[in-house]
Amino acid sequence: MKETYKANKLDVDVIVKKIKFVLPQERTSIGLHEPIFEGNEWNYVKECLDTRWVSSVGKYVDLFEEKLAEFTGVKRAIAMVNGTSALHICLKLVGIEQNDEVLIPALTFIATANAVSYCGAIPHFVDSEMNTLGVDGTKLRQYLQQIAEVRKDQCYNKKTGRRIKAVVPMHTFGHCVDLDALVAVCEEFKIELVEDAAESMGSYYKGKHTGNWGKVSAVSFNGNKVITTGGGGAILTNDVELGKMAKHLTTQAKMPHKWEFKHDMIGYNYRMPNINAALGCAQLEQLPQFLEKKRNLALRYQKAFQDVEGITFLVEPKFSRSNYWLNAILLKPEYAEMRDEILIATHENGILTRPVWDIMYTLPMFADCPKMDCKIAESISARLINIPSSVNL
Repeated sequence: MKETYKANKLDVDVIVKKIKFVLPQERTSIGLHEPIFEGNEWNYVKECLDTRWVSSVGKYVDLFEEKLAEFTGVKRAIAMVNGTSALHICLKLVGIEQNDEVLIPALTFIATANAVSYCGAIPHFVDSEMNTLGVDGTKLRQYLQQIAEVRKDQCYNKKTGRRIKAVVPMHTFGHCVDLDALVAVCEEFKIELVEDAAESMGSYYKGKHTGNWGKVSAVSFNGNKVITTGGGGAILTNDVELGKMAKHLTTQAKMPHKWEFKHDMIGYNYRMPNINAALGCAQLEQLPQFLEKKRNLALRYQKAFQDVEGITFLVEPKFSRSNYWLNAILLKPEYAEMRDEILIATHENGILTRPVWDIMYTLPMFADCPKMDCKIAESISARLINIPSSVNL
């Protein structure tokens, strides 16, 4: 036991030194992911202030949607107040109803599960694969063959009797899930695919930007994302009519008129303000440079950790090009109990690190939701640590 402890302690010291070696030596405190404003942000935001177009109407909202659609390659982008609201509307657009089950990763940020709950639907938790950190399409197919059946082009859970309407894969830390495998599962079981692309702005699956596989997809522009609008998000879709409906729903379902307030359905005040969109336009202009710098940082981390015993630096799957939003190291199973020790040591050295999220069904509000065996997700959750990933590092 004494020898094992010494080896573990040595590893902690090595990890801290490796991270500090990669990061700027002159900085005494390093955040996890800080926004960078080095372009036209001040000019565009000042224009909003000068013209007083700061709320949900203004030229930058339309421009941001146009530029976002152009960059991602989708036919329509709808700017939203945040990524969670975008995902909520995505689920409504594909027909999620009360008491439906929605397949989501057990390893995800809580917004994925919350958006399902906003619809009155039930999260159904599925496992991840180690290679992508996202939903394991092969394992999901085997699971559905056991618990699901298709009746009249709808999928039902044989155990609960409820309809399984959609699957929502999340591109964890910008690493793409195996979308081809999930598309095949959706076709076989008549399930809708909705991409939670909140973390994958600038990530590509087999040469195409994420958000192009689901009928609708959601992205986030929170302050800690690759590009930011402060708060903010968007819906991406290649279905023009669904795009029109998304815009309508998220602007209080108001019918076009110069002065009358006519509404034809229950809508939502999920619009992105013009001042936020102005920030987003400036950030989009710099996104290619941001992605290049983040890739260089990831390569430096990969080189630094390649000879460290007990540690794996997570790299992009071979079929994708990741934005490397948040870099991560994964401890070998025998070192899992050291996770918190490493977190403490890095924080004491001015390096902000964090563990990955708690598994969703360990939270009290989701404890009774259906789930498959999620041993891989549980293993990842116990062993993963995010390390500083800002563009300016």
